[in-house]
Amino acid sequence: MNVPNDKPVTFAIHIDRAEFKVSSGSMTGVQLRALPSPPIDANYDLYLKVPGPQDDQVIANDQVVTLSNGMHFVTAPSKVTAGRGDC
Repeated sequence: MNVPNDKPVTFAIHIDRAEFKVSSGSMTGVQLRALPSPPIDANYDLYLKVPGPQDDQVIANDQVVTLSNGMHFVTAPSKVTAGRGDC
């Protein structure tokens, strides 16, 4: 006889070197950026680490990411456009 498992499903994901346990199967870029404390600064991009020779995938704020255990995300300063800023 099968007994339903009422235990909530959680996923362990990593952002930079920190582990986060989330109970949602998908999250937007904004939701992922809010997990660390303090949240990821707007001057940084969030990337999904892609195994193999492909480039890591930048995650837009409104992009929905389907999560799975062990996913790794990293942050990096946003690209600076030449000629902008106070030099």
